[in-house]
Amino acid sequence: QVQLVESGGGLVQAGDSLRLSCTASGRSNSRAAMGWFRQAPEKEREFVSAIKWNTGATHYADSVRGRFTVSRDSARNTVYLQMNSLKPEDTAVYFCAASKIGPNSVSYYYQRGLYDDWGQGTQVTVSS
Repeated sequence: QVQLVESGGGLVQAGDSLRLSCTASGRSNSRAAMGWFRQAPEKEREFVSAIKWNTGATHYADSVRGRFTVSRDSARNTVYLQMNSLKPEDTAVYFCAASKIGPNSVSYYYQRGLYDDWGQGTQVTVSS
């Protein structure tokens, strides 16, 4: 089982930036993709971004495209989420997730069911 540990959350003002990190234990050669999801109070967990581990191809939710950037450092087994121009509606607990086997196209990785392991989450709060 892969253990995922997120960090980098916090309280910021609208327009500020944050960078989240997620470090995975276990072998990276058994990993198809990693994703970021978020869950606001009383809302469903929603897809934010995904990255294919071998190619680095990325996919974003419409709500964050152009503001958020996902990247990975294979040597460190770490995926990052750079969040710029943050808005109050970005306030949520952010979770990273790892998928062992899945479709070739990164565009499918908005689906929670493709992910096998999840982190505990890190809180991001954006004040207006």
